[in-house]
Amino acid sequence: MTTETKRLIRVRTEKGAVFKRDGFGKKRQLSDSWRKPRGQHNKQREQKKAKGALPKPGYGSPIAVRGMHPSGFFEVLVFTENDLENLDTKTQAIRISAGVGGRKRKALQDKATEAGFKILNARVVKVPVKKEKPAEPGKDKKETKAKVAKKEAPAKKGAETKKPVKSASTSKSAEKETAKKEEKAAKPKAKEAAKAPAKKAAPEKSDKKPAGGEKAPADKAKAKKKTTSGVKKNE
Repeated sequence: MTTETKRLIRVRTEKGAVFKRDGFGKKRQLSDSWRKPRGQHNKQREQKKAKGALPKPGYGSPIAVRGMHPSGFFEVLVFTENDLENLDTKTQAIRISAGVGGRKRKALQDKATEAGFKILNARVVKVPVKKEKPAEPGKDKKETKAKVAKKEAPAKKGAETKKPVKSASTSKSAEKETAKKEEKAAKPKAKEAAKAPAKKAAPEKSDKKPAGGEKAPADKAKAKKKTTSGVKKNE
């Protein structure tokens, strides 16, 4: 917006010409929108100063700014996306019609902002959220149990099948550690064996029989058991 248009808009507002219908404050059914007074004894028609001014050519706004929005753009009423064609983004601003619904309004606003238009009555459109139907309580329990079983089954299978893979470096280090432990355990046993006194060898039993008519020494006679009655048995 140039400085000249700003100046002309300021001139238009400074005039402040407001024309109201005569008698609009006396009767409730009358609005303040302008109507020409036609009564024979009407004081406004006779142009009495206290009754308000009549519209005259001197109250008009400059031609260059006439019908212009205070933002410096000329308004264009838009109903569909096709209405955006052949419009100038530098001099014209769009106003979306009140009859346009929320879904179409959102699409129209998105297209207008992409094209670079100024929207005079832009609005945040709320997209309705679809409500899910509540499922039956019995089915929910069955479904949850089935889902839990499906999740647990592959986890268990994977745990059984997968085994920790030992690398070559870890296996060698483990073998070295076991060898060291065995050496340490063998040293104290060798020392104990060296300190302990040597045991006498037991005489070997000969299975050979005595030569000639030599008899083997008889075993000691076994002691006879005493009877409880004290009476000797017949020999």
